[in-house]
Amino acid sequence: MMKKSNLRIGLFDSGVGGITVLREVYRQMPSESLLYFADSARLPYGTRSPEEILRFVREILDWMCKQDVKMVIMACNTSSALALETVRKEYDIPILGVILSGAKAAVKQGQRIGVIATPATAKSHAYRQAIQEINHQTQVWEIPCPDFVHLIEQNQLYTDYTNQVAQKYLKPLLQKNIDTLVYGCTHYRHLEKTICSLLPDSVKIIDPAEHIVVAAEKELSLLGLKNNQFPLPTRFCVSGPPQQFINLSRQWLGYYPQVEQIHAKEPSTQMMALNPID
Repeated sequence: MMKKSNLRIGLFDSGVGGITVLREVYRQMPSESLLYFADSARLPYGTRSPEEILRFVREILDWMCKQDVKMVIMACNTSSALALETVRKEYDIPILGVILSGAKAAVKQGQRIGVIATPATAKSHAYRQAIQEINHQTQVWEIPCPDFVHLIEQNQLYTDYTNQVAQKYLKPLLQKNIDTLVYGCTHYRHLEKTICSLLPDSVKIIDPAEHIVVAAEKELSLLGLKNNQFPLPTRFCVSGPPQQFINLSRQWLGYYPQVEQIHAKEPSTQMMALNPID
């Protein structure tokens, strides 16, 4: 039987956004084995209700627990904002969200902090609350960016239209003279070239993906769960069309992943694996 420390870490997102977290795990914890799930059939999460998000997260966690993961990282800001505190009380494995790590990093960098996020995350004010609990004098502005996830999932990263949308979302933050910008959605790192081109050099960018992996490594060390064997190949699962995920993710992974399609059955928590697709 496999030792618990050698089990996979589960990561999930609504789509390819969580790959930014996955890549950070590859970089910072190369010995860990991973299970990545993209709930692309129910994309985007950012326009869903809190009740829907909580139900989706429970379904995914139930399935991941059946896959014997040792930890779950919510590589999704919307899930972290709306479901993390609830599900942490319901499951007996470590579950980490991206928001607190991103908030801590942002406070270290600046006093006038802008957050670009999905509508659901922005509406929850999760970043403002987390940041101001650390330093109540810090000013925080949260901007909903409803079009970004769709544009990224459609691989429209460098179009004129995407640039115009980014300008529209960043304009109110630039008018506030922010000194720090937080990617309040893991998808947004994929637009970094466009976003950076629109920001003054003085604005520091915080990618919570980098910081959640630091927190995850500390947690694994404290629990004695760091892997001590050669890692297993990353297992990729999606609820939507596998080929779309494969084609889109290749540019960030550097290879074509083998992907399984998983169907989330509503309202039950059962999820069924179909045949892997190369």
